[in-house]
Amino acid sequence: MAPETQRPPTHPSGRDSTADGSSAGDGIRRRTIQAGGLDVPILEAGNGPLVLCLHGFPDHAGSWEGILESLAKGGYWAVAPAQRGYWPAGAAPDGSYRASATGQDVLNLIEALGRDRADLVGHDLGARAAYAAASLDATRVRRLVGMAVPYGPQLRTAWLTNGDQQRRSWYMYFFQTALAEPAVELNDFAFIDRLWQEWSPGYELPDAERAALKETFRAPGVLTETLGYYRQLFSPPAGEATRALEARASGAITVPSLYLHGADDNCMSVELSDGMEAAFKNGFERVVVPRAGHFLHLEQPKPVADHILSFLNN
Repeated sequence: MAPETQRPPTHPSGRDSTADGSSAGDGIRRRTIQAGGLDVPILEAGNGPLVLCLHGFPDHAGSWEGILESLAKGGYWAVAPAQRGYWPAGAAPDGSYRASATGQDVLNLIEALGRDRADLVGHDLGARAAYAAASLDATRVRRLVGMAVPYGPQLRTAWLTNGDQQRRSWYMYFFQTALAEPAVELNDFAFIDRLWQEWSPGYELPDAERAALKETFRAPGVLTETLGYYRQLFSPPAGEATRALEARASGAITVPSLYLHGADDNCMSVELSDGMEAAFKNGFERVVVPRAGHFLHLEQPKPVADHILSFLNN
């Protein structure tokens, strides 16, 4: 375990989201912190070394609750923030949903929470943010866990050349169109239900959790902002400074890293993680989790938590 074991400050920079500090579940606390020009909603549990758990799409911080509790029991201060764009006042201040912007958000959160560095656990687009943070400033990241979205040039190559991955990624192309917002909202966000069913075949999100997830996207402005992640994905950044920052955010990763991928993931083919180790210069391990699809931290929570804790404690 990391030597940094102090408790989180009683009143870290930021403020409680409710007068009494609301609870999202057993051992889970909910509040808002100020970081990088945004008032960021977070869920947190436990005390000890800081671990940031970063969600992807179409998801929200709430899906980390089980992992937060496992990390807290393991002696960590586990924090799951909402990613930029995922709450009504959370639109990107600079308009960017690129990797460098979300990676800088992670670094800003570490500072706002009063720590010099943290362990990062990222799923889907949260993994992209974690990779970017480690590339931008490796001194702020102790260990990194990526899940469900691999790192390296093979992913962009697959979007160009791999028919199987192009089929799996159909929603990314659809999101470039003006039809995306009304289609996703139609019939109580049935589009989101479809993605979860396709990506994690055989897994059924409980009704209460499904309702909470849809409330995230039903909030004013959230759907349009979150689609910005995909609408900026295939276009080159404007301006030399942004291009240079994006290049830095996609460089070699020099912190010890673990990658987890569900064997039955129908969003990102597990084969896309073959050869990932070339981008990691300070230790890399890949684990394919059986009987799990894209949302492996929900489908197989105990094996996933065990892999994460074993890696962080090493």
